[in-house]
Amino acid sequence: MDIRKMTALQTAAAVKKGKITVREALAGVLAAVDEKENEIHAYLALKDRESLEKEADALDEAIRSGAVTGPLAGVPVAVKDNLCYEGLPCTCASRILEGFRPAYTAEAVSRLEKAGALILGKTNMDEFAMGSTTETSAFGPTKNPVNTGHVPGGSSGGSAAAVAAGEALAALGSDTGGSIRQPASYCGVVGLKPTYGTVSRYGLVAYGSSLDQIGPITADVADAAAMLEAIAGRDVKDATSLERQDGRYTDALICDGRGLKIAIPEEYLGDGLNDDVRQEVLKAADVFRAAGAVVETVSLKYTDYAVASYYTIADAEASSNLERYDGVKYGFRAEDAEDLHTMYKRTRSRGFGPEVKRRIMLGSFVLSSGYYDAYYLKALRVRALIRQAFDEIFADYDLILGPASPTTAPSLGSSLQDAMTMYLSDIYTVPANLAGIPGICVPCGADRSGLPVGLQLMAAPFREHTLIRAAYTYEQTVRGKEAIG
Repeated sequence: MDIRKMTALQTAAAVKKGKITVREALAGVLAAVDEKENEIHAYLALKDRESLEKEADALDEAIRSGAVTGPLAGVPVAVKDNLCYEGLPCTCASRILEGFRPAYTAEAVSRLEKAGALILGKTNMDEFAMGSTTETSAFGPTKNPVNTGHVPGGSSGGSAAAVAAGEALAALGSDTGGSIRQPASYCGVVGLKPTYGTVSRYGLVAYGSSLDQIGPITADVADAAAMLEAIAGRDVKDATSLERQDGRYTDALICDGRGLKIAIPEEYLGDGLNDDVRQEVLKAADVFRAAGAVVETVSLKYTDYAVASYYTIADAEASSNLERYDGVKYGFRAEDAEDLHTMYKRTRSRGFGPEVKRRIMLGSFVLSSGYYDAYYLKALRVRALIRQAFDEIFADYDLILGPASPTTAPSLGSSLQDAMTMYLSDIYTVPANLAGIPGICVPCGADRSGLPVGLQLMAAPFREHTLIRAAYTYEQTVRGKEAIG
């Protein structure tokens, strides 16, 4: 039984039935790590094998005794390195947090462990989640397992690459402006960003606090639903987390497109969209029509302002959130400074990478006296207009369909040459974060070079069930056609 070809739910079911042990599931994943990790570089920190094997044996016993019964029991899972995990380094892929080991575990990770998942380690990412390629990591880039000459996307590129390479059966990422959905698109896996507040942010190192949301990256939609079900829910440690009564997301795994009304924004199919990507997205729309859904083209107002609004707000929040990294309390400290202020300057200059410095400076500028009204407040007003535009669409439609990214995965090194091009690659994903709505990316074909294309679906706030049902319907319909073919 090849673990690397099994989904998380399939593996957990096999463990419960006694067909395999958690130790065997772990061995299969670690075999993939041994085979691919030197080239892929998906991880920044892995637990030592002896500890993992002991945890696997303990899980086997707990599953046999009935103490652990969750649908993810025994599944090896990776977590992004901006999620705290007691005892493991948490660097956010930055030199400034080198050596930092948190004394607590993020709530979302704790909930996965309570559900019986086996945490493998911490995955690579863009430094402080600032980037779209996982190339801004201070510890080197991650490569796309589909084609190692290309990036895996970002900022959750390590998590997406780990799942795509079989180095984890599922993973957690964080999504500030598409950082789960875009790497899922590039690596040919599933990425789900829940409604803001659905998952506790306790233990997530903040980038943009009003935008960040934790979510799963998985091999298929069923795994994503099960992962979300495990991590979602109210947490008293996070005032922005919500109490929801619709937490059984696996109930939405229904293959039925009848009754769904789906909108395709004409702005998402215009200039700047790669022809291969457009073709695959339109094919996906036809799949929904054949499944009984109504699919129509609409206009989504303010799309052109989303990227500018997003980077103004995100960088403003980042400049505030990253102010705490000063070399005093934890992490890297410049030791050759003769006074406190010099120590601050040298620590931050040496500890932060170029992209993080750029965004801190942009954020500080838009919050500064004389520019606050002209930039930051204006961006907040645009954000409200974007949210209103989505509300108008969702008054008539259940879902919005479009690409997750304008292109497939760029070549390694190409994106860092032009920061503006990298920022514009987020045009289809940032609106969901600005509006606080859920979005999912599912694979929908490939370009002429064989690189994956991702289909993005978005729904109204708290409509994850509709989102999961639609994504599952598409996935199962396409797989059925492939099986017939």
